[in-house]
Amino acid sequence: MSTEPSPTTVPQGIPAIEATTPAPERSDAEVLVITGMSGAGRTRAAAVLEDLDWYVVDNMPPRMLVPLVDMMTRAGSSVQRIAAVVDVRGGGFFTDLLDVLKHLRDAGVFYRILFLDASDEVLVRRYEQVRRPHPLQGGGRILDGIAEERRLVASVEERADVVIDTSDLNVHDLAREVRAAVAEGTPDALRINIVSFGFKYGIPLDADHVVDMRFLANPYWITELRHLTGRDEPVRDYVLARPGALEFIDRYVSALEPVLSGYLAEEKRYVTIAVGCTGGKHRSVAVSEELAKKLRALGQRVTVTARDLGKE
Repeated sequence: MSTEPSPTTVPQGIPAIEATTPAPERSDAEVLVITGMSGAGRTRAAAVLEDLDWYVVDNMPPRMLVPLVDMMTRAGSSVQRIAAVVDVRGGGFFTDLLDVLKHLRDAGVFYRILFLDASDEVLVRRYEQVRRPHPLQGGGRILDGIAEERRLVASVEERADVVIDTSDLNVHDLAREVRAAVAEGTPDALRINIVSFGFKYGIPLDADHVVDMRFLANPYWITELRHLTGRDEPVRDYVLARPGALEFIDRYVSALEPVLSGYLAEEKRYVTIAVGCTGGKHRSVAVSEELAKKLRALGQRVTVTARDLGKE
């Protein structure tokens, strides 16, 4: 019996070649390729990345990645993170993906591959639920399309940096997995939009919370303040000095804290708080700015909009 060690064998030689190829230095520009099995959750993953401020392109021919990344890496580009959904819907174009990835690597572009998978049984069930054919099944069965797709994506899966099996994940679980995979070191944060408005013009349709400030005295009835707005210091000082104003704001912020934490747990990333008064000019504007100040002090990301300012 031979005592010589068995020769190292590597399928197609690809992992061995890549193991000896130095990885490019990571730059500020990032490219994420989202691929995997049809029906495994690519659309949901893309939506999560958009919420994380990635520039997402769906169903992109792989060859288009090169000029897109080139535009991103040019000086002055505001786009630093691109996520491209590349899959077998591209037909013959999909086979170009490996060559494109090699080109990016040789150019020193940092990229990662996120591969989404699920069991055949789950994929069949999902296709039957939406009553759509698999893109590769042709005149055959759904399972025929799945088998062909697995053959085509096998080499890409070998190179994947992250593989997520979505068989037992709901949409919220998948969102958490994607965030954990690509948002390393990025704290969870809501996007809170505070909108001041006038009840006489109607409540904002997209409001998650509505706050009524009409319990405070109206600066409109003070001649010196009528022409000013809640952004002007005299009006702001007057409104916040009214009995109960600051107490209300402090208590409301305290009441919001568990609500905002719950939104994060449920993957709700956008919250609109509508703050109203009669005309949307004085009280609601002043309180919106103070409310935003308090929330920012807690580390929240807040934007403030005065919807009805200027209508009077």
